[in-house]
Amino acid sequence: MARKVCVLVTARPSYSRIKTALHAIKQHADLELQLVVAASALLDRYGMAVRDIEQDGFEIKTRVHMVLEGGNLAAMAKTTGLGMLELATVFDNLKPDVVVTVADRFETIATAVAASYLNIPVAHVQGGEVTGSIDEKVRHAVTKLADLHFVASRNAAERVIRMGEDPATVHVTGCPSIDLAAEVLCHPELDFDPLAKYGGVGEGLDLSDGYLVVMQHPVTTEYELSREHVFETLHAVRDIGMPTLWFWPNVDAGSDGTSGGLRTFREQEKPKNFQFFKNMVSRDFLRLLYNSSCLVGNSSVGIRECSFLGIPVVNIGSRQQGRDRGVNVLDVDYDRRHIGLAIERHLGNGRYPQDTLYGDGRAGGRIAELLSCSPLSISKRLMY
Repeated sequence: MARKVCVLVTARPSYSRIKTALHAIKQHADLELQLVVAASALLDRYGMAVRDIEQDGFEIKTRVHMVLEGGNLAAMAKTTGLGMLELATVFDNLKPDVVVTVADRFETIATAVAASYLNIPVAHVQGGEVTGSIDEKVRHAVTKLADLHFVASRNAAERVIRMGEDPATVHVTGCPSIDLAAEVLCHPELDFDPLAKYGGVGEGLDLSDGYLVVMQHPVTTEYELSREHVFETLHAVRDIGMPTLWFWPNVDAGSDGTSGGLRTFREQEKPKNFQFFKNMVSRDFLRLLYNSSCLVGNSSVGIRECSFLGIPVVNIGSRQQGRDRGVNVLDVDYDRRHIGLAIERHLGNGRYPQDTLYGDGRAGGRIAELLSCSPLSISKRLMY
């Protein structure tokens, strides 16, 4: 009998981080995919990732609306609690053999807690990494709740084992998002007009002589500064003068400050070199990134996919603090002068060599195969 594998997709980044594994699970003869889409993946203001999921041909078993508005810490905490309540019902109905949860968001820990209390084994993707903010606590807490660990790198595996996890349950698979980057490298040309295909907000830009991409999210431990933080980046990028494609922030605490700062700057300063977007399908976004001059902001895509693609990155602030990174990343603080200088330095560097720190492009298949054959247990034996 095929193992029932329940996978949660809760946001646009988590879909790209698990997409190739979803395809591999769906195609595996010994696995049955139970796909649950929840949280900001269902919301238009965060890109409505559920539309891309459906267009990619996946059957969605159920949708879970669980995001409380507010853009603050209390809303995040309450969303986590609501997620535990709703997901417990979903898992009780679906009765999966294993639940897969991705990375380090508040929805991730809600998934792990709900499944654990229902005695369902938990498989965690992307454990063992080091970053700043609340993500650090969530990631390691999920590691302790998880029964199988699919990590992106040898360093991450060693950290999970040092936390007392049985080495037999820790597998270096690479990150599935790198699989998508590897596919893009086969045909990296920008074969679509992003403004014509996705519209966005702005007056239109000429991208033929190079452009920047910006992705800046709020930092939950510094959420009250999110508006101030984004203003520094806005001024720096505006003053560089290059065409800039700016993507909307995620749903974390402080998102209202970041998005409010973007709207205020757009209305008051009326920058001519910006175009704002909510979302793009992952393949288009990665092609857009590959053909850009530099990525600016604090998204993990700058640390992960961009290292594989060799894209110059200016990483701002503490959100990715401590995460293993390649030579393509320049770290700066929230200072418009420092941000501008780092962008200018990268513009003179060009593309960097490929770095396989986070995978070689075959993670999805490895994860599906391990889900089909790994012993499933809810008993944990600490290896201290």
